[in-house]
Amino acid sequence: MADLKYYDIITKPVITEKSMAGMDSKKYTFYVHTDATKTQIKEAVEKMFPGTKVSKVNTMNVNGKNRRRGRVVGKTASRKKAIVQLTEDSADIEIFEGL
Repeated sequence: MADLKYYDIITKPVITEKSMAGMDSKKYTFYVHTDATKTQIKEAVEKMFPGTKVSKVNTMNVNGKNRRRGRVVGKTASRKKAIVQLTEDSADIEIFEGL
């Protein structure tokens, strides 16, 4: 297992219609490092975004898709996605404001 720091765990936010609809109930979706655990993800969100308090974390592994360019067959990278549920008294995450 790699020695992961909190700034290595969260790769980028997921900005889709479904993830934006979850923001009303304080659910935020991120792509995370494939070796990260739920407790590491919780600590990373609470450290990177001050004032936030995480109640639960759901994770899922997203397999890569097969892609073709002519006769050449390849595969996109596999990812890990995390849906973070914040508590009711928690502050909102600022990177999603104004979207």
